Order: sequence, then C-alpha cells, then structure tokens
Amino acid sequence: MRLSNRNNTPLYSFIYSLVGIVFILGVIAYILEISKFDIFGKKAWILLAIPSLLFLLLYLLGRPVFEYDSDGEALNFRNSHILYLLSKKNLKDEFPKYKLIKYNVVNGLIFKRLYVYITSKKNHIIILKYDVSYLNTRQVKDLKFSLNKVVKTNKEIRHEHEDNTVTD
Repeated sequence: MRLSNRNNTPLYSFIYSLVGIVFILGVIAYILEISKFDIFGKKAWILLAIPSLLFLLLYLLGRPVFEYDSDGEALNFRNSHILYLLSKKNLKDEFPKYKLIKYNVVNGLIFKRLYVYITSKKNHIIILKYDVSYLNTRQVKDLKFSLNKVVKTNKEIRHEHEDNTVTD
C-alpha cells in the first residue's frame, strides 16, 4: 500500500508563505507602531505575538510531507519539510517488514505523531517518530490498517517460530 500527501505541497507552501508575509508585516507594523503611530500603546507587542504564534503552530505541526510504502518486503517511511528555515531533519527510513513490532499514533491537541517500534540487530527496540499531522482521517485510517496487517502477520510468524522451537 502506498500513501502520500505530496500532492498537497503547493497548499502547504502557500500557507507557509502566507504566515511568513504576516510575520514580516507584523514586524513592520510593530516598528511603525513604536516609532511613529503609538495606536496600541503598551499593547504593541501583540503585533509580534500573533505572527510568532502562527510560526510556532506550524513548527509544532512538524514536517508536512509524509510518504509510506508497504509494497514488497520492506516498509518505507519518508517525512520531509518544504521550508528549509523551519526544517527539522528530513526522515527517510526503510526496513524489512519482519522488524516491525508495533506502532502507536498519538493525537495531541494540535499535532499527530506516529511512533514505530522496530527491532535492531541486537534485539533492542528502536522507536522511529514521524509527523502525521497533515494527513486527513482517511489517510491515517489507511495507514493504521496497513500497519495492523504487518504487525498481525509478524505476531503470527513469531508465535509459529516459538512453537517450533519449543517442540524441537
């Protein structure tokens, strides 16, 4: 199964550009407010606070572009940002399906995160984190369905393997 929201990149670019313009206009209005107009008085900080909160919101939402591919024998996850200024490290992970132990989707107030638990070569558990805030509910549901299928298959294989080692 393939899942991607890359086709929404122009919309995300527009939103980021709009917030950037609002921020620049807020800075200009703040400078004009404190140097010439004095309309807001001591409340001039609001001209900087609102655009800053919008930038903080976009930052907390995380990387907007998420791609998932479960075709074949490997799971591919890609999570990237469209703005280099706010860019957290772009994530690109590929690992065999049998390494997936479980996953968890956390819904915060303003963000959604996907935590994927996989086994390493030394049987340690590694947690991979992805931002899925920009996925719609149908896409999140499809992602959960696909991951559930892989986790269920892995549990059955591990259970069969354990049964075979006990009887041997």
